[in-house]
Amino acid sequence: MTYVGAVRAALAGAGDPVRAAQQQAYMKSDLPYAGLTAPELKALLTPLLAEHRFIDRAQWESAALELFEDAAHREEWYAAVALLRHHAHCQWVDPDLLPLLEQLVRIAAWWDVVDEVASHLVGQVLLDHRVEVTPVMDAWSLVDDSLWVRRTAMLSQLRHAEQTDTDLLERVLVANLDDTAYGKDFFVRKALGWALRQHARTDPAWVRTFVGTHADRLSGLSRREALKHQTGTSSTAPTA
Repeated sequence: MTYVGAVRAALAGAGDPVRAAQQQAYMKSDLPYAGLTAPELKALLTPLLAEHRFIDRAQWESAALELFEDAAHREEWYAAVALLRHHAHCQWVDPDLLPLLEQLVRIAAWWDVVDEVASHLVGQVLLDHRVEVTPVMDAWSLVDDSLWVRRTAMLSQLRHAEQTDTDLLERVLVANLDDTAYGKDFFVRKALGWALRQHARTDPAWVRTFVGTHADRLSGLSRREALKHQTGTSSTAPTA
């Protein structure tokens, strides 16, 4: 049995229908849930990922895409991301994977999948291949027809800490300030604040300067998130 078939067979009859309905309502998802908790899904997927090791990159990517395009339950999307993140296939997490990742972001178009793809998969590709991937993130941050592709670019350095490229971070955030195409969308504003808040753990002075410089184009939500854990600053009157 293939990985896709094994995932679907394991999900068949699994989970709690009451929980499934609650999960679907919480996530405002058109796609139903099977109704597993995160630990239950991890326990279900762990042996399947161990058993199904791909030796062909095209088949690996195809399996992930099939789980997205033909999903009956949202857990299949999570299983696809788990497959792409599995250490057995880390050699294929490279710039050639970006077209597929963008496609998955566009299909999912919601924060649960997008944020994991952005921070773990796109982020790793960017970290390992900065010269090649930085222009892609610049382009994604300006994609007018997808706020989720924009959000992916904005969150792509969440895990980079001291290795963050602040020039890139500034560009992708400025491209999505309040007066831009999707700048007033909650999920863009939240991502902007989250990216700044995370980088403040490494360089709070840089974040304060960014907030001060762009104060007139920054939403209150983004500003509060950016300065959330900084002492000696005001979320309503940031200092440069």
